[in-house]
Amino acid sequence: MTSESLENAPKGDSPQSTETAAPSSRLRSSISSFVDAHGGSATAVLQPLGRAGVRVTLVGADGILGDRVAPDLRTAHAVVDSLDSVTVGEWDRDLSSVVTPRKGHFAQMAGWVAGQTRFPKARNGL
Repeated sequence: MTSESLENAPKGDSPQSTETAAPSSRLRSSISSFVDAHGGSATAVLQPLGRAGVRVTLVGADGILGDRVAPDLRTAHAVVDSLDSVTVGEWDRDLSSVVTPRKGHFAQMAGWVAGQTRFPKARNGL
């Protein structure tokens, strides 16, 4: 990358991120499979995670949630742009109102706490 192109690059993108802008076929097929299984269309919310990449949270036409992680924002945009049935959205009232987590989603997100029956006493004395 030349110094001129680095100056014109969007802030927050590193020079290495331009190398990974081509969508991987594995990530693309994974998102495509999710879309096919959940109504034929989806809205993707792109959420940067820092060095870990970008979380692509998918909301299918049936409201089911799914997520994948792309290595960087350019790759995430490239994958979403390559699929006609996926649009980029934001967490607004309209999108949040159609989300219907699948059965067991809450327990999965709670991790080890989901299986607990005894919890420690509150420390604030209530």
